[in-house]
Parts: sequence; C-alpha cells; structure tokens
Amino acid sequence: MSFIKKISFLLIYTVLALPFVGFWLGGWYNYISFLILFSVIPLMDFWLQDTHNPSTEEENILLEAFYFKAIIVAYVPLQILALISALYLVTYVSLTWYAWFGFALSMGLVTGGLGINLAHELMHRRSKSEQLLSKILLSLVCYGHFFIEHVRGHHLNVATPSDPASARLNESFYQFLPRCIKGSFLSAWKIERNRLKRQNINFYSYQNQFWWIVTVPVFLLASCFLLGGFSAALFFVIQAITAIIILELVNYVEHYGLERKKLANGYYERVTPAHSWNANHWASNAILLHLQRHSDHHANGGRHYQILRHMEQSPQLPSGYLAMIMLALCPPLWRAVMNKRVAIYRTQPFNDTSSQVKILANG
Repeated sequence: MSFIKKISFLLIYTVLALPFVGFWLGGWYNYISFLILFSVIPLMDFWLQDTHNPSTEEENILLEAFYFKAIIVAYVPLQILALISALYLVTYVSLTWYAWFGFALSMGLVTGGLGINLAHELMHRRSKSEQLLSKILLSLVCYGHFFIEHVRGHHLNVATPSDPASARLNESFYQFLPRCIKGSFLSAWKIERNRLKRQNINFYSYQNQFWWIVTVPVFLLASCFLLGGFSAALFFVIQAITAIIILELVNYVEHYGLERKKLANGYYERVTPAHSWNANHWASNAILLHLQRHSDHHANGGRHYQILRHMEQSPQLPSGYLAMIMLALCPPLWRAVMNKRVAIYRTQPFNDTSSQVKILANG
C-alpha cells in the first residue's frame, strides 16, 4: 500500500472537523459539509480510481500494522467530544434557525457517514473492547439494534426477500426507508429473543442486549434536555435522524436489485461478490475506509478495511457512494441509471455456486 493511500484514511478526521469549520464561519456556511462531501468528493471520484489489491504478503503486513487499528479506535473519543462540543455550542451560542439546522444536519452527516461506518467496521471484530466501541457509536445515534441485525441478520439474508436492508428492483428509497427501519428493528428483536431462548436466559436478564439498545439513547436524550434544554435535546434528535437516513441511503445503494437464487432444495446460493455493488473510487473509499469494496466485505465478512479488495467481476457502480446517494434521492434518475445495470448483472451471474447456505431468517 502506498504512503499516500495510508495517510488518505486520516481524511476521516478532516470530515469530523467540517461541521465546526462551518460553525466558525457562520450562517449558511454551516452547510459546508454537504457542499464538500456531495460535490468536491464526487468530482475527485470522477478523476481518481483505485483498483490496487494487496498481495498475500502485503495483507499480512497490513494486518499487523497498529496504525490502521489506531485510526478507528482514536476516532471514537473524538466523535464523543465533537458531539458534546456541538451540544454545548447550540446551548450557549445564539444562532439563526438556518445556521442551527445546518449545524445539526452536518453533525448527523458525520455521526452517520463516519460514526456508523466505523461502528460497522468495529462490530465485525472479535475483540469485545472493539465491539464495545461499536455499541458506543451506535448509541450516539439511537440505532443500537444495528449491532445485532447487521452481523446476524443482514449478512445471512443479504440479497434475499428475508433481508430488510436489501433494496428491491424498482423500490424507491422512500419506499425502502420505512420498510428497512421497521424490518431491521423487528429482525434484531427476534434474533435477540431467539438467542436468549437458546441459551436459556431470562428475557428480562441484563444479558438482553435490548436493555442497552433502548436505555442508553433515552439516558443521553434526557441528559441533553437536563443540561442543555430543549435546543440541545432537539439537536441530538436531529443529528441522530440524519445519521440514520445516511446509513439507510448507503444500505439502499449497496445491494439494490441484486438477488441470490433460490435453489430447488430450498437453499439459497452462497453469498458471492455478485450480491453487492462495488466501487473503486479513491476519494470516497478513503473517507469511508473501503466500505465501497462491499463485494469483498460480504464475501469475506471478517476482512479488515485495509485489506478489502476491489473485485472487477462484481457489480460495479458508476460512481462512489456519495454521488449515488444523491442519485437515490431522485427515483426516476436512479432507475434510469441503475436498472439497466441490474439487468446486466442478473444475466451474467458470478460463477461460483460451489456451496450453499440455508436462509434461517432472523437466526
């Protein structure tokens, strides 16, 4: 991995600072995060692409390098500090309504686009301490059930009708959003209930993960109200809602229209790189820590972000996630661009059906 690519992952800290740059400049500059992320980065993606994959020897070196772990672990306390600072500012600094709203949306863009993405990376780690950091980041946006549903639901059921987070062909984002939010929560609830039952644990035990999933966000919201009043509490809610919408926009893009075949024996074909959209665009991949190499992530869920591979044979997006998110907000344009791509990849399936997995929806 080149030196430039290694340091490019530090761009997440620049993005974390953007809401405060906008706040310092004042007024409409509070929307500068959106301007940069949804115009400058897509333009960079147009010119800069990255298809380099590490060799086996390089993978071992990258996995052993503490640098890549330090990037994501150090981010967690900084996001906590950033959110506390933002809540302090909206409590004690007078702002116009549009500046206040822009600041809240910008914080949600960060806590969703960066925070949930890093939580996603950490939840796939085996270390309990790293999983705890994932839970902390998700609690800050009131979406803790994602920790359960993503790993034990989405990765099992992806690209099948059982997965609420896989967008269907011709389904608009506005149809997908409520279905995904409701379905993911219910799926997580069922997964956790079944886990407790299998392990003979009382549903009301402290080991029920829904205790922290529900109570921690309530505690945070109450703290915001008690310490900062209505403005701080509303700010916390708006940044959380924005973060959730950003997450679900990404979910919408990642698997739109792709399907695993159901075989005659009731089993679905195994998950392959053919069941996720891939993007090799440099700038957005740097900010999103290779999330856009999503085909490899689903085919090999335990691979760390620094060794995720670009897979040329997988479905390819025409641009990075940031540009595709904007496109998803306009369903006619989205369908015009994506439906023909879906048709191509459905007729040219990834040639790997060596093994099968049975869908046990909600485990």
